[in-house]
Amino acid sequence: MTTILTGADRAPGTADRGIQRPGGMPVDKYPPYEPVGLPDRTWPGRRAERAPLWCSVDLRDGNQALTDPMDPERKMRMFQLLVAMGFKEIEVGYPTASRDDHDFLRRLIETDAIPEDVVIQVMTPIRGDFIERTVKALEGARRAVLQVFNPTSAVQRRVVFRMDRRQTLGLALDGAEQALKLQESIPGTDIFLQYAPESYTHTEPDFALEILNSVLDFWAPRARHTLRVNLPATVECFPPQEFADRIEYTHRNLLHRERTILGVHPHNDRGSGVAAAELAVLAGADRVEGTLFGNGERSGNVCLVTLAMNLFSQGIDPMLDLSDIDGIRRAAEHCTQLPVGARHPWAGDFVYTSFAGTHQDAIAKGLRAREESGERVWDVPYLPVDPQDIGRDYQALIRINTQSGKGGIAHLLRTGYGIELPRRLQIDFAAVMQRVCEDAGGEVTGTQLWQHFEERYVRPGAETEPGPAVADPGGDRWAAVGRQALDAAGLDGYVHSLDVTRAGAPLAAPTAFCELVVASRSYWGVGIGDSEEAAAARAAGAAVHRALAGDDEGDAR
Repeated sequence: MTTILTGADRAPGTADRGIQRPGGMPVDKYPPYEPVGLPDRTWPGRRAERAPLWCSVDLRDGNQALTDPMDPERKMRMFQLLVAMGFKEIEVGYPTASRDDHDFLRRLIETDAIPEDVVIQVMTPIRGDFIERTVKALEGARRAVLQVFNPTSAVQRRVVFRMDRRQTLGLALDGAEQALKLQESIPGTDIFLQYAPESYTHTEPDFALEILNSVLDFWAPRARHTLRVNLPATVECFPPQEFADRIEYTHRNLLHRERTILGVHPHNDRGSGVAAAELAVLAGADRVEGTLFGNGERSGNVCLVTLAMNLFSQGIDPMLDLSDIDGIRRAAEHCTQLPVGARHPWAGDFVYTSFAGTHQDAIAKGLRAREESGERVWDVPYLPVDPQDIGRDYQALIRINTQSGKGGIAHLLRTGYGIELPRRLQIDFAAVMQRVCEDAGGEVTGTQLWQHFEERYVRPGAETEPGPAVADPGGDRWAAVGRQALDAAGLDGYVHSLDVTRAGAPLAAPTAFCELVVASRSYWGVGIGDSEEAAAARAAGAAVHRALAGDDEGDAR
């Protein structure tokens, strides 16, 4: 017998002696991270007030992670999408990595495809010939960010480059010096210098800071423009709060901070890239690099759509246009040939959809209350934003399956057909649809929902024609219509209710709901007609038809 204890079952500090584990995972292979230690951290008490500077790396970091990298047409489509969304900084490639990247950069420049308010970015490792060729490829551009980088982590210093700290720092300064010399080599092109210690998250915090400050101290008295450093979580290797601590540590101790843009480049290996980016901004980061929908190496880059929508949902201008989120998604899917998941935050097919009955009922009531009050501030249960603000409608909010309830069904009939169901009819039809979904499995569409409703209540069997005109006998006129239908059919029962209303669009016609009680069972009929009298007669006729047919699905009373 295997005994498994949860963390709550174990005494603090005790080992798992005597606990049998199937397989026994080798946890001793993986040492925990060492916290930077920032007891006076300030980021937990801050809140976001504005969007950071966004930089899309879809055309470089995202593209290199595709099994089928983008061809020139798809690259241009992605670039145009990013511009249309409002990105002001776009990394367009790694010109020395492939001819495709070089040729695309030249195409953008030579066709004047880069708007005046957009800055392109290119990157190069710190190698003399690579830096020179990269700068040469920028000839003719108005403005560009030149990012030079070298890996700085302890493991890469040891096993890849066989360098110590001093040699690694020397390499970074060599690259900084060459980039500075080449900054003025292309007349008419403003080049902004940016340094990135690749594998920042695996680099000792004090050493990463030493390299950054050495590069900035070299650039500051010599460079004309704002300086930049970019801190990549090349591999996400610790929780987001530790990333925030390290960013705040760097932010506090960075030389020339007043003229330096501090950027972050989070990845999502632990699944917390979004949280890491948000906390990093609170900790002092000015700029965030990522991709649309999180495409990128391994588990991907941080998702910029999610970050921007998170800001929007808190009333902060995201500085990106997400008003057609489905159009953005379709374009990104075309360019990357990768699907966006149905549950992807903010953009997936199902993220504004509820199947559960309690959720559907709350959404329906929230939308109804908002419609009646005219309130501008959005406050609807289960919907953090108004789907219409990002190009969606309300039709997909509620979908029917075995988990659905009467509130959701009533909402779909009201919004799709203009029919406002009485509460008892909601209960009756919800039970019907529960059985339909259980028998058929899967989901019932709005069209199928109406078909079931119509077959059961509006046209049970042959269409019910209006009865003879009924003079107003005084009292409840419509109850008299129902009573007449019962008597004509020879049924011993009574009319519990017969109400006539006018359906909204698209039906926009007199609509009647009749509940007859026969042999302690309730039978509903619905009538839609050109006049109130016709609708009432049809509703009563439909209910009688069901009672005569021995419909055993009527509600027991």
